[in-house]
Amino acid sequence: MVLISAVRDYISRMLQDISGMKVLILDSHTVSIVSVVYSQSELLQKEVFLVELVDSISMSKESMSHLKAVYFLRPTSENIQHLRRQFASPRFGEYHLFFSNILKDTQIHILADSDEQEVVQQVQEFYADFVAIDPFHFTLNMSSNHIYMLPAVVDPSGLQQYCDRVVDGIGAIFLALKRRPVIRYQRTSDIAKRIAHETSKLMYQQESGLFDFRRTEVSPLLLVVDRRDDPVTPLLNQWTYQAMVHELIGIQDNKVDLKNIGKIPKDQQEVVLSSEQDAFFKANMYENFGDIGMNIKRMVDEFQQISKSNQNILTVEDMAKFVDNYPEYRKMHGNVSKHVTMVTEMSKIVEERKLMLVSQTEQELACNGGQVAAFEAVTNLLNDESVSDIDRLRLVMLYALRYEKESPVQLMQLFNKLASRSAKYKPGLVQFLLKQAGVDKRIGDLYGNRDLLNIARNMARGLKGVENVYTQHQPLLFQTMESINKGRLRDVDYPFIGNHFQQGRPQDVVIFIVGGTTYEEARAVALQNASNSGIRFILGGSVVLNSKRGNTSFPSYFAQKSFSTNYRFLKDLEEAQRINRTSPNVV
Repeated sequence: MVLISAVRDYISRMLQDISGMKVLILDSHTVSIVSVVYSQSELLQKEVFLVELVDSISMSKESMSHLKAVYFLRPTSENIQHLRRQFASPRFGEYHLFFSNILKDTQIHILADSDEQEVVQQVQEFYADFVAIDPFHFTLNMSSNHIYMLPAVVDPSGLQQYCDRVVDGIGAIFLALKRRPVIRYQRTSDIAKRIAHETSKLMYQQESGLFDFRRTEVSPLLLVVDRRDDPVTPLLNQWTYQAMVHELIGIQDNKVDLKNIGKIPKDQQEVVLSSEQDAFFKANMYENFGDIGMNIKRMVDEFQQISKSNQNILTVEDMAKFVDNYPEYRKMHGNVSKHVTMVTEMSKIVEERKLMLVSQTEQELACNGGQVAAFEAVTNLLNDESVSDIDRLRLVMLYALRYEKESPVQLMQLFNKLASRSAKYKPGLVQFLLKQAGVDKRIGDLYGNRDLLNIARNMARGLKGVENVYTQHQPLLFQTMESINKGRLRDVDYPFIGNHFQQGRPQDVVIFIVGGTTYEEARAVALQNASNSGIRFILGGSVVLNSKRGNTSFPSYFAQKSFSTNYRFLKDLEEAQRINRTSPNVV
């Protein structure tokens, strides 16, 4: 069962058995969980006439006894307190409580003791404690994502909360899939190890009965890895549709905010970009930018044909036919307008920031050797007035990750050049990246130059040439999936937890990236699943990363309010560096 189907099924079961007019009450997490899989019109069909946040419901005193309250909340102490206050003076006729994860016994007792007027009809756990943005891709939308980069001594309670939320999310995934996995983790990452051990403890000790599903011949695999093993992927400009929209404009919970883009009609200022609700997007989300332009032109041509036929209304029958088809026509008009607006805006950004020029060098740094040519290319771009500060920073970071050991003198020259060209550059940010994710910290063969098989593959690819210079990069995750497919994922690099080992080839694999996923990696997973290799991969992470959002010129601007819901790799890096510098616990 894919993730979207699992969450939709939970919400349908929640709503369909409660007859009559309902209010659906959510918290700041579950509103995202519901919004990516259920549209407002679908909720209306289930007789949900009002959707409210639990905070605002708690502040209002207005009686609505004609409505039945359906709560879908995370089982946090804050939410339990909200409910206690509600039960003291109930506003609704009935209360139906659904929690997105496992309730503690103490929480159940608090709820029971608080319901003196016996308004609660049911309390259930529906394990949808994750945001299913695509059929094989989920996120936890975690705030304070930078914490994974900090040593445990800096903020022990913050790190524990971070780990608890990840373990809750992973637990919910496997409860929704009704499976218990064997667990492996990346040996070089302390936080991946900690999360893997705490997940194992939850599944095999604390809640072993809950996770004891019918045994299949081969258990699924959970692999916990660290974002810092592949710092290159979130730094690259993207050239396939979904990834590019997120990189240049920003996607949050499958919605794109277009308010800041020129004069946009009010109903188009926030648009939904979901493979479940938009057939054009589903067909084109992994296509490259050049093909998208041609496919949108084809869609516009089709729409113009329909518009012309609608102008030829001569008879009553024609009028009736137009009225019948009008909702579909309006929907098509909105869809055409949405995609044209986004592609036009992205074309403008590509032109303004000379991204085709910049990206060519990025891809060379990520995929091909040649230190002398790379140094020259990066130096030329640093001197180019039309290249933005953020792109200069990323180019130096990509060069540093690739050649930190080979050319320290040239690297220092690039640091100095970057500092002189970019007034807002935070000194030491590139060095902090190397400290976090340099060659000594990484376990994977990021550049295909450690493993003989990868060296041979890269040579073959070099001889054949690449189909598209802008999309030649493959994330490290691609190699990881290939190793799992062939049974070659090394135990010494990715140890098992406890005595639960893999017997044979798993059919289901969940890869969780601590620190966040990218849409480039989600694309790699979707294409791998489409190849029918016999293994179904699911990708999850703490957030969905891009390098930054929009046209803001530098990382120090990331504190602006407009960035609050969109997670970026550089923002996390900058915040971790700031805390690291000021913390008395860091040696």
